Amino acid sequence: MGELEYVLTVGVTLFVIMDPPGIVPIYLALTGAMDQRERNRAALQATALSLGVITLFALLGQQIINYLHIDLAALQGAGGLLLLLVSLQLLTGEADDPSSQATSNIALVPLGTPLLAGPGAIVAVILYVQQAPSRIDYLWVAIAIVLIHVVIYLVMRYSGVLVKILRRGGIEVLTRIAGVLLAAIAVQLIADAVMGFVEVFQNS
Repeated sequence: MGELEYVLTVGVTLFVIMDPPGIVPIYLALTGAMDQRERNRAALQATALSLGVITLFALLGQQIINYLHIDLAALQGAGGLLLLLVSLQLLTGEADDPSSQATSNIALVPLGTPLLAGPGAIVAVILYVQQAPSRIDYLWVAIAIVLIHVVIYLVMRYSGVLVKILRRGGIEVLTRIAGVLLAAIAVQLIADAVMGFVEVFQNS
């Protein structure tokens, strides 16, 4: 596999899993009550955290999982439960009160993790590092990780124009829709975790 092809393969895989366009409604729902400066800061913090977490697991992921005796299914289940709590806040309107949550908290959880640096992205990066045919391919994995995070930041950074178009009422509607989507993602993660545990028990 050529160097460019390897970068594209890793980059496309992470793009599909992390889904920058799909994060927009959730990002806007969580930051709709903020001003432009706060939204930009949240986008930067979320991207930086995601990049840090993905990089950490690229370097030490398998060792961390083995040391803590964590199954990937457990990682998926934990991420699903966390997202389910956030989705309930969006659906009940609790997330509409900007005084009830800090900008940094929104950026770190759930934007940075587990939405961006979630179980799917972590597992994919671990596998690509393990399957890298040569040392130089580690560099292409790193380039792909950085590129996808640049795309993620730009998508969130310039999605603020939608806030001006949607206004307050549109953001409230978008918040409820985002809550439903986030709940669906959470349920899917939990279902995948359950199936993962079932497979482990069947194989044991």
